[in-house]
Amino acid sequence: MPSALLSPSPCCFCGRQANCALLSLPHTGWFTPFLGRRVCRSNPSHAPSCLPIPHSLQPTQLIHTGEKPYRCFECGKCFTLKSSLRRHQRMHTGAKLYKCLECEKCYTDPSTFAKHQRVHAGEKCLECGKHFTNPSAFARHQRVHTEKKPYKCLECGKHFSLKSSLKRHQKVHTGEKPYKCLECGKCFSLKSHLMSHQKVHTGEKPFKCTECWKCFTRKSQLTVHYRVHTGEKPYKCLECGKCFASPSAFTKHRRVHTGEKPYKCLECGKCFADPSAFTGHQRIHTGEKPYRCLECGKCLAQKSQLMRHQRVHTGEKPYKCLECGKCFGAPSTFAKHQRTHMGEKPYKCLECAKCFSLKSNLMTHQRIHTGEKPYKCLECEKCFSQKSVLISHQRIHKGEKPYKCLECAKCFPLKLALLKHQEAHVDEKSFDYTKPSSIQ
Repeated sequence: MPSALLSPSPCCFCGRQANCALLSLPHTGWFTPFLGRRVCRSNPSHAPSCLPIPHSLQPTQLIHTGEKPYRCFECGKCFTLKSSLRRHQRMHTGAKLYKCLECEKCYTDPSTFAKHQRVHAGEKCLECGKHFTNPSAFARHQRVHTEKKPYKCLECGKHFSLKSSLKRHQKVHTGEKPYKCLECGKCFSLKSHLMSHQKVHTGEKPFKCTECWKCFTRKSQLTVHYRVHTGEKPYKCLECGKCFASPSAFTKHRRVHTGEKPYKCLECGKCFADPSAFTGHQRIHTGEKPYRCLECGKCLAQKSQLMRHQRVHTGEKPYKCLECGKCFGAPSTFAKHQRTHMGEKPYKCLECAKCFSLKSNLMTHQRIHTGEKPYKCLECEKCFSQKSVLISHQRIHKGEKPYKCLECAKCFPLKLALLKHQEAHVDEKSFDYTKPSSIQ
């Protein structure tokens, strides 16, 4: 290092003595690269005066002293290196000097450009085609397809492919919800969930689909939605070969095979495989219905229920069957319908091995084995295994008779009673038809 920089050096503006010229540099303040001068910090009145920067001082020496002599005149931000200042100034000018030869995308920053090039360089998942700029993120993602899950929950024994997923899951057992919404007081286990929730209050939906212009509060929602247009289903079940567009739908489906129901209601002990179904169920006990229809004022317990309900007013039926062209307003109804074409019956009774196309049908069937009758009439206290049977029974008390015979206009409270009655008309007609031949 030059001896001039190590010798005692007073400030030429205020006379303050430093042990060496290097230590006096932070004191003397900002260097103006275009004018080649610096000003004294101790005495603002000396601001017009200037001091030439020692040309022998290297950029690495500036890093050690903490000095940032290169200042942006647009925003006042300071930099240690001249190259950093130039790179920063491109933000203001809009200059994008780095162009990708693969896709012609342009960048202002060489490091961002280098990161982008990795997309083309081969950090690509061969299973689903997803690209990664980070090798460790790519390795973590591959566990989704290989089902390698090294992280185990000590509470329930469940395994996870990511450590972050394990930590997130553990909050289910602890019930910890440290993130609170200041608008409505609702608490969340994850900060990302709170941030997503807050958009409900602000109405913010920054992520827009370029195909149909539908807007979403989260980028992940847009990514999953976009697969409706592309038909992409990257998540494949190794048990039955069925493919899914979203990781949540894939996880939910796998529980059909494993029988896993990790979400337990503390009120009634009922368990659920799906977190949204669990949340919706809990509102049965609390009576909470936070989602209100602006058309008719009806309140619903789940957001999905509100969206389905709103299609009653709009007439929208976005789910179309490619087999018969029939359209549906709800994805669950559409999925049920598709099974009529495929003959698929994924829900199996463990008691008698009978299979069903709908989960609700399996649950109703299982009550034959358990003898459970959860639906009770408040009028006569009679219990039923099915809700539909209870509704039909209640018509007896109310005097309702919605089923009308087209032959004689007689009305009945039960559909079964109408069908039995109609058999009498069939017998009468058959008797009238055969009567002339019997007389002869």
